[in-house]
Amino acid sequence: MTVQTAPDLRTRLALWLDQPRVRNTIVGVILFNAVILGLETSPTVMAAVGPLILMLDTVCLSIFVAEIALKLVAHGPRFFRSGWNLFDFIIVGIALIPAAQGLSVLRALRILRVLRVVSAVPSLRRVVEGLLSALPGMGSVFLLMSIIFYIGAVMATKLFASEFPDWFGTIGLSLYTLFQIMTLESWSMGIVRPVLEVYPYAWAFFVPFIMVTTFAVVNLIVGLVVNSMQEAHSEESVAATDAYRDEVLERLKAIEERLSDRGSRPD
Repeated sequence: MTVQTAPDLRTRLALWLDQPRVRNTIVGVILFNAVILGLETSPTVMAAVGPLILMLDTVCLSIFVAEIALKLVAHGPRFFRSGWNLFDFIIVGIALIPAAQGLSVLRALRILRVLRVVSAVPSLRRVVEGLLSALPGMGSVFLLMSIIFYIGAVMATKLFASEFPDWFGTIGLSLYTLFQIMTLESWSMGIVRPVLEVYPYAWAFFVPFIMVTTFAVVNLIVGLVVNSMQEAHSEESVAATDAYRDEVLERLKAIEERLSDRGSRPD
């Protein structure tokens, strides 16, 4: 007869931290803290209930620190092997740096705590992981776009600098103007039509540029991100299926052992 030992303190603490109610509570605190940090930007609210807002912010920070401390106890050195744990550790650590004199800008960085909701919600983690997995492929696309932008900036500077120095006077200005055109923000009435009044055939430059950058390259980036997210979701589904299969096999094995023990007992 085998005797199963109860899980130690670290294991029980890790299981408790992974419970849905604990994770949901942390997500609730993160969202509540986001509201508190937003209210701090209102002079009217701070004049009315400023001390209460600061106290609630301190309470939220204390909860975050306690959560990180419990995770350190539960996982030990393995805590730092997880990228999401490191992310949480850095975000909370920034909030603990004294915001005085030259470090007063760190008070504004406290809003970064809201990003912890990404690590606390599995669906958001999948989105970020899909985006990160798409970065290698996106690097080639960004390189292609940089080449296109450089060629376009040199051409635009040589063609339009004399009449429109504010937009195309230098390569730097041309790059910024072409980026604005790529985003389709006031590109027609604000930039292209005035240029067409002086250079009637300028459409032969701007239309192909928009077609290539806005509709081709940008959509290629979107396609890469979507494909990476689908692959990440598929891998997660396969992992969940394998875990469920292993759990079922373990239960069947336990049932088989119980039946064997009963069959071996003397009547």
